[in-house]
Amino acid sequence: MIERTPLLNLATYAVMFIGALVVFVPLWLVFVGATLTVREINTPELHYITGSHLFENLQAAWARGNLGGRLLNSLIMSLGVATGKVVMSALTAFGLVYFRFPGRMLAFWLIFITLMLPLEVRIVPTYAVAANALWPFQSMLDVSGLTGLIQMLSGIQIGLEWNLLNSYTGLVLPLIATATGTFLYRQFFLTVPDELLEAARMDGAGPFRFLVEFLMPLSRTNMAALFTIMFLYAWNQYLWPLLATPDRAGFGTTAVVELKLLAPTVSTNGGGTPDWNVAMAGCLIVMLPPLLLVAFMQRYFVRGLIATEK
Repeated sequence: MIERTPLLNLATYAVMFIGALVVFVPLWLVFVGATLTVREINTPELHYITGSHLFENLQAAWARGNLGGRLLNSLIMSLGVATGKVVMSALTAFGLVYFRFPGRMLAFWLIFITLMLPLEVRIVPTYAVAANALWPFQSMLDVSGLTGLIQMLSGIQIGLEWNLLNSYTGLVLPLIATATGTFLYRQFFLTVPDELLEAARMDGAGPFRFLVEFLMPLSRTNMAALFTIMFLYAWNQYLWPLLATPDRAGFGTTAVVELKLLAPTVSTNGGGTPDWNVAMAGCLIVMLPPLLLVAFMQRYFVRGLIATEK
């Protein structure tokens, strides 16, 4: 039983109000900064009232940061990573729950342990694989002696190489594995009654049909929550796009990485005064797509995290 009293309600609203202030005030200061002139934003006092130069600053940030192509790269990368994580985690959890094979729990715990290995820890081997995705196979050929044997018999030097850098494949593929999504889907699949599986078998459904036509429609809210989380995760990535796109002039990079061009380390307005207003305008542009996604997916996101009826 949940007790409801005026004092508890007041305390709850106070906590919610403080939390809203912590989130909203920095966003408001960024918005206000994006509406000011260079002279106004570099004054000592803190500004809380908006100015009248928002569109000028947005236009300057868009042109200087080349944000059109960079936002497209970010969108493709985020959609690819989020979709790949949803599909990969669903297939992995389905195999762990509905297939009986030796080492099934060992495989699950090995996947679960990777939660303690963030991208920053494994960035060097990830970059090495992305620079040449066939390097593990080349290493096996070299260690087994097949490379030298084939060269001695045929005179052909085997050199397997597949460079994923400066490509959407390189941005997306190393990030699609997720222990979080696998755990989320596994916990949901374990709540599905066994009678549903038996009914599907009686209907002649195979494993793939059971997954697509039965389990996936039931897990739409989980899918929406996972997709939203992983989209934000991919959109805010900085280190991996920075390393995976060395050809900035050709392929380009993501919008988050390109924001550094807007940081006024060197005067760009000829007056020797840093134009933080343009940098704030660039931040507004870059944060707009994930904000729109969260606003659109909020209902499904919350339902996917707290719903108990399956």
